[in-house]
Parts: sequence; C-alpha cells; structure tokens
Amino acid sequence: MIEKVAKLINVKSIVTIILTGIFAFLSVRGDVTNEQFLMIFTTIIAFYFGTQSEKKKNEGE
Repeated sequence: MIEKVAKLINVKSIVTIILTGIFAFLSVRGDVTNEQFLMIFTTIIAFYFGTQSEKKKNEGE
C-alpha cells in the first residue's frame, strides 16, 4: 500500500492533479467553457496515462 502511494507522489502525478483542479475551478467560475475544459482535461489525462503506459512497457522489456 505504501509503495502505491509513493508511486502516486511524483512530479507528473502532482502536476496532473493540480492542473485538473485548476481547470475544474476555472470551469465552475465560467472562465473556461465546457468545450475548452474537456479538450484541455482530455489532453492532460491522455498525456499522463500515455507516459505511464510507455514507462510500464519499457520496464517490462
């Protein structure tokens, strides 16, 4: 359990969580439209999971 928490606490995870929070806040305030939020959030999440997948793939080789 501690190892899983330690893996979550890295720079990419922290940046992803912070950006998600910021864009959610801006969307609620009305500064970002729903379409803009969806595009930005999808890009961030796709990049994060894409890099995680590539990292796991490289570790398996």
